Amino acid sequence: QVQLVESGGGLVQAGGSLRLSCVASGKIYSINAMGWYRQAPGKERELVAESTTSGATNYADFVKGRFTISRDNSKKTLYLQMNSLKPEDTAVYYCNTALGPWVWWGQGTQVIVSS
Repeated sequence: QVQLVESGGGLVQAGGSLRLSCVASGKIYSINAMGWYRQAPGKERELVAESTTSGATNYADFVKGRFTISRDNSKKTLYLQMNSLKPEDTAVYYCNTALGPWVWWGQGTQVIVSS
């Protein structure tokens, strides 16, 4: 099985930055798609950014120009650099990976942005 552990969340003021990390272990391969999702209280989980199996990256419109997704396959780690944070970015951020029909999720890391 695949295990994903997120870290790097915390409390920051609006305009600040955070860098989230997701360390993978188990049967994960470089061809796996990986992504970041978030879920705010009372809201559905939504895509933030993803790194596809082809190596392309995709971003939700609400984070374009502010967040950057990257990965280090040698360390089996996915990153999300978050700049110019806004209060509406407050959510639990989850890392995931997918291969074909299989999807795995981490436990999440809390991000709180104060105004």
